[in-house]
Amino acid sequence: MTETHTGVPSSYPPSPEFAAQSNATAALYDEAEADRLAFWAKQAQRLSWATPFTEVLDWSEAPFAKWFVGGKINVAYNCVDRHVEAGNGDRVAIHWEGEPVGDARDITYAELKDEVCRAANTLTELGLTAGDRVAIYMPMVPEAIVAMLACARLGVLHSVVFAGFSASALRARIDDAKAKVVITTDGQFRRGKAVSLKAGVDEAIEGLGEDSPVEHVLVVRRTEIDVPWTEGRDLWWHETVAKADTEHTPKAFDSEHPLFLLYTSGTTGKPKGIIHTTGGYLTQASYTHHYVFDIKPESDVFWCTADIGWVTGHTYIVYGPLSNGVTQVVYEGTPASPDEHRHFQVIEKYGVTIYYTAPTLIRTFMKWGRELAFEHDLSSLRLLGSVGEPINPEAWRWYRLVFGGDRTPVVDTWWQTETGAIMISPLPGVSDAKPGSAMRALPGISAKVVDDDGNELGIGAEHGEQATGYLVLDKPWPAMLRGIWGDPERYQDTYWSRFADKGWYFAGDGARYGSDGETWVLGRIDDVMNISGHRISTAEVESALVGHTGVAEAAVVGATDDQTGQAICAFVILKAHHAETEPDKLVDDLRAEVSKEISPIAKPREIHIVPELPKTRSGKIMRRLLRDVAEGRELGDTSTLVDPSVFEAIRASK
Repeated sequence: MTETHTGVPSSYPPSPEFAAQSNATAALYDEAEADRLAFWAKQAQRLSWATPFTEVLDWSEAPFAKWFVGGKINVAYNCVDRHVEAGNGDRVAIHWEGEPVGDARDITYAELKDEVCRAANTLTELGLTAGDRVAIYMPMVPEAIVAMLACARLGVLHSVVFAGFSASALRARIDDAKAKVVITTDGQFRRGKAVSLKAGVDEAIEGLGEDSPVEHVLVVRRTEIDVPWTEGRDLWWHETVAKADTEHTPKAFDSEHPLFLLYTSGTTGKPKGIIHTTGGYLTQASYTHHYVFDIKPESDVFWCTADIGWVTGHTYIVYGPLSNGVTQVVYEGTPASPDEHRHFQVIEKYGVTIYYTAPTLIRTFMKWGRELAFEHDLSSLRLLGSVGEPINPEAWRWYRLVFGGDRTPVVDTWWQTETGAIMISPLPGVSDAKPGSAMRALPGISAKVVDDDGNELGIGAEHGEQATGYLVLDKPWPAMLRGIWGDPERYQDTYWSRFADKGWYFAGDGARYGSDGETWVLGRIDDVMNISGHRISTAEVESALVGHTGVAEAAVVGATDDQTGQAICAFVILKAHHAETEPDKLVDDLRAEVSKEISPIAKPREIHIVPELPKTRSGKIMRRLLRDVAEGRELGDTSTLVDPSVFEAIRASK
C-alpha cells in the first residue's frame, strides 16, 4: 500500500489471493482497447440470443444509438428460464427478508420462473401486448421483481415508481407513460407500521379524471390493512396471478425494443422518462455485474441495498444478478428497523459475500458507531461496493475497516439512471483503489474530463492545485439511454447540446484527474461552487469536514456573497461523543481542517451544527433547500423529504 504524508494508505491494491481468483484481469482493458466493438460483441455472447445480431453498433443517427442490430432476445428468459434449463432450478434466486422480523421467504430459480410465467399470463389476459406500459408502485417484495420480469417477458414497458413517492408524483408518471395497468400492494411496512399504498394509487388515478389510461389495478396483499376497492378495475394478485398457468413461451424481441421507462427529476420540474432498451442494456448490466462484483454464482450471496424504484435496483437487484444466475438478498425494510443491528444481522443470517450500498448509509453506520458492527460476524464479506454519490475518503476507509476487516476490496462505482449500468469503477482483482475515487472507465467505456472548450485536462498532482472540469462520455455504450419518452428534443438538449460539436454525452458532473490519471468525480455541476473565481466542489469540502473526528455527516452549499460571488455554508451533524464540545471552538477547528485539507479559499463562511439533514426518501440530501436556508429564502417544495420538520431545528441552529 502507498501511504500519504499522514501515514494513512493512499491506495489499496488487491490482495494476491483475491487477484488470483478474480473474474477480471488486466487483459480485459487491452482487449477492449484493441477493438472496442468486438469486445462488446463478446460480452453480448454471454447472453442467450434467439436471433444473432448482424451489427454491433449503428451510430449513424447520433445521438440515437442502435446496439446489436438485428438481434432478438428475451430478457426474462435470460434472467430465469435459461438457469433452470442449465440445471440450476434448485438454486435460491432470492433470499427475501421482510421488515417484520421472521417474515422471510426463499425463492429458487424454478419457483421464480413459475411466478413470472403466471404473472405474464395474467397480464396477457388483462389485454396487455408488447409496447404497452405498466406502472409498478410497490415496496421491496418479491412480487415487484416478478412483475418487472413478467413485463419484460411480454415486451411490455414497466415504469417502476418508488413506493415513497406521493400520489401526485405517481399520477404524473402514469399520465406521461399512459400506463394501462398499475401493479401495487395494499400497503407497506415502514419502521414497523403498515401504511397504505393502494389509497395513493386511487388518488393518483382519480386525479387523471376521465382521461385516465388505467384499465386495471393489480393488488398484492402485503399488510392486510383495509383498502378502497373499485369493482371491475381492481384485482387481487392472489385471486388472479396465483391461479394462472405456469406454462408460458417467451417471445424474442428486437434488441432495440424498449425494456422500461424510469423517471428521473429534471431541471424544469417535469420528470424525464428515461428509455432503456433490451439487448444493449442487458449486455452491460450483466457484464458489469459479473466483473465489477467478481460474481461467482455457485457460492456468492449478493446484496444490493437499493430500492427497485431507482436505477440501481433495476440493474443490480433485478437484471444484473438474475442474468448471472446468482443468489441474492432482497430486504424490504429500513436499516434501523426494529433497531440498528438489522443490516448486520441480515449479513450474518445469509452469509452475504458482496454488499453494495450508498455513502449516505455508510455515514449513518459511522454515526451509530463501529461497536455495533463489531458485535456481529461479518467475515463472510469478500467485496464491498459504493453507489449513488461520491464517497468521501474517510467513509471509504471506515467501510473497508469496519465491514471488510481491512481486507476486502471496495469498488466505488460511478454511473447514472441515464447510463443504465456502471461506467467508472475499479476492477477489484486488478485495480489499486484510492479512497474516494471511482478510478477509471471500465473496459469498453470511454470517459474524459474536459474544460469549457472540450479540451481534456491534464493529470493532477497528489497535493496542490488540481484543475476541475466536466465529465463527458465520448463514445456510445450499450446500456445508454435511447431518449426521453415522448420528447426527443429534450433528450438532445439535456444530454448532447453542451458539447454538440464533438458528439459527446455531458454527464452533468464535475470531475478531475488524480496523480495517476484516475478520475475523481466531484458531484453535480450545480454542486460546484465558484468562490472568487475558484471552482470548489461541495463534495470536497464535505469530505474535509467529515474527516474531522467529531463530524458524522456534513452538507455544503454555495450561497450568494457580495464579495466573493459565492460563499461556502456548511451544515454538520456531530458524533455523539462530541455533542458537548464548545460550539465556537469546534467551528474554528472545522474551518482550520478545511483550510488544511483543501485551501484557505475553501474555508466555510458559515458552519451550522444541526441535529439532522434534510433528506429525500431515497437518502439524498436536499442541498437545494439548504441553499434556501443559507440565503434566507422561503423554502421550495419539501414534498419529497422524509421529515420536513427538520428545518425548524436547522433554523434554530442559525
